[in-house]
Amino acid sequence: MPALTMDSKNFYCIIMAGGTGRRFWPYSRKALPKQFLDFFGTGQTLLQQTYERYKQILPAENIFITTNQHYRELVLNSLPGFSESNLIVEEEHRNTAPAIAYASYVIQKINPDGSIVVAPSCLLYTSPSPRDAHESR
Repeated sequence: MPALTMDSKNFYCIIMAGGTGRRFWPYSRKALPKQFLDFFGTGQTLLQQTYERYKQILPAENIFITTNQHYRELVLNSLPGFSESNLIVEEEHRNTAPAIAYASYVIQKINPDGSIVVAPSCLLYTSPSPRDAHESR
């Protein structure tokens, strides 16, 4: 298997940040779902942690976030310096598969040779960074 060069312009990350977080009620509310909370007391929201994790291995311009129109400002306020052009805003909630399909379409229009990884924004990673995990192979 050839070595994976993570600095390739053909690799993209789609971070899903449009969910309402209803499974974590009462902590997570529709107005402020779990991806925008410092749920585990780390000093960063789950979205911030996910973005920073992928920024270690991909250029920021290759990281896209898909979210609902209601969370547009929350995303932009959570990630100072994040390019608004990398924000894919859904007009209404359509769930996971349509969000991924539309984001994949957006990436394909930018780079027909692009490969994507889809990452939920609401996970806590306790393992090494993606770069560390790749380099240990």
